[in-house]
Amino acid sequence: MGVRKICETYEKAPALSAQKGEHVVSVDEKTGIQAVERNQPTLPTKRGSVERIEFDYTRHGTLCLIDNFDVVTGKIISPMVGPTRTEADFAANIAQVIDTDPDATWTFVADQLNTHKSESLVRLVAERCELTDDLGVKGEIGHLESLKTRKAFLEDSNHRIRFVYTPRHASWLNQVEIWFSILARRVLKRGSFSSLEDLKTKLLAFISYFNTILAKPFKWTYKGKPLQGA
Repeated sequence: MGVRKICETYEKAPALSAQKGEHVVSVDEKTGIQAVERNQPTLPTKRGSVERIEFDYTRHGTLCLIDNFDVVTGKIISPMVGPTRTEADFAANIAQVIDTDPDATWTFVADQLNTHKSESLVRLVAERCELTDDLGVKGEIGHLESLKTRKAFLEDSNHRIRFVYTPRHASWLNQVEIWFSILARRVLKRGSFSSLEDLKTKLLAFISYFNTILAKPFKWTYKGKPLQGA
């Protein structure tokens, strides 16, 4: 059962980290983050009056945040902020994360978006794990043939770097989604950003602050069993 597999991955993560230095990372993209600039400054809270946010705004475009939440430490590892979330973007992000501890064992929890089961990702894992197998040809044969074969390769537990995929329509199992809700409440909901560069700067500044002050692992109590009705 896919749900139980994800929960077991989270449950075993602290012991594997302590004993073997293994990493379990929850990864996903937050797309369409708008650089919205309020046309008038927010009026702060004062006695007898709540904070008042200007509702007229100017849009300066959008960015995508590819985020990597360390399940054991609760910190964000090597976030990537840019205009797109292509296959190449995601593979580059994973490579950047692996580079923080290149010889370690890595398990990435991700959803089943096609860019999370790409040719670039298969080639990256094969290279970093020093696998000499013939990967085949995309659309024709071998590990690269289809989404199904690429997924099977990336899930292989014999690999030092592997992926565990959440079941379809179950993105709530991905712990980074919880972190995205923190970001939305603390930064995006009431923020004002004068440009895309300003948005990027504030996103990365919050991540640095979060890692230094707020980071802690989420207390994951769900075991993957069907919930009983009341």
